Amino acid sequence: MATAPLSESSHPRTFRENTYVYPVLSRRSNGISVGVNLNPDKVCNFDCIYCQVDRSKKPQEYFVGLPKLLDELRTVLTGLRAGGALWKEPEFASLPAGKKRVSDIAFSGDGEPTTFKNFSQVVKAAVGVKEALGFKEPKVVLITNATGFDRPDVRDGLSFLDQHNGEIWAKLDAGTLEYFRVIDNTEFPFAKVLENILSAAKERPVVIQSCFMRVRGASPSSDEIAAFTARLDEIKKQGGRIALVQVYTVARDPAYSIVSSLDDAEVDAIATRVTQATGIPTRAYYGHVPEGRGVMGAAPKSE
Repeated sequence: MATAPLSESSHPRTFRENTYVYPVLSRRSNGISVGVNLNPDKVCNFDCIYCQVDRSKKPQEYFVGLPKLLDELRTVLTGLRAGGALWKEPEFASLPAGKKRVSDIAFSGDGEPTTFKNFSQVVKAAVGVKEALGFKEPKVVLITNATGFDRPDVRDGLSFLDQHNGEIWAKLDAGTLEYFRVIDNTEFPFAKVLENILSAAKERPVVIQSCFMRVRGASPSSDEIAAFTARLDEIKKQGGRIALVQVYTVARDPAYSIVSSLDDAEVDAIATRVTQATGIPTRAYYGHVPEGRGVMGAAPKSE
């Protein structure tokens, strides 16, 4: 069976025989993002209705073995150096020239990376591998729901990333508690998420990642978008630095079939409202996933 090229519409957390490290073609990074999965057990304190992780299937791995993770990262990055062997492989060979580059190393995966108990240790070790192999330009991105920012170990890891070309992409998908509960499908306190984002953004500029979608055919209301922009403005006025807001919609099959993509024009309209209301730069990313494509069924467990 032929190996398919990497695609922005599919981000499997598997690559060859690897357990933890997987390269993907990222629309938001505009190139190859080398993912590091700190949650192969699929445990997450959110259950976002648009997440592509299929939690109805048992995980193949429950623990993170740091030596194996670092070996996988070293092997993948070696293959993706200039002239490296991976660029000749089927997954990479047919990619557009502008996408044939390593844009970042991303801590993401099948759950919330800041829940990993040795977060700072693995971040420092992975950055050591990256820098030893000469990848100075690619960033180190933490893709996070911001729930763990108050943990001392996580704060230590974030401070380290500040000195090593790190960048925080913090999730904020709602302006109201009610919509937060619908989209992120969690009992974690919304106020604590906002507090953690503010605290981190006072220490360094952060990127806000915001996914908007149709739920049972309904787009987010105008009032919800107004509340969302107000939250961003509150963070800014309290001294938080937001470098960019990524306004995007679903581009890959989501967890639940009730979810579908917004039209391109709707994504653009939200991005415009953010900039007009807050003065914060935005970047829009599109998707075209119809309703009924969920990988786990019709509705989240809480409904």
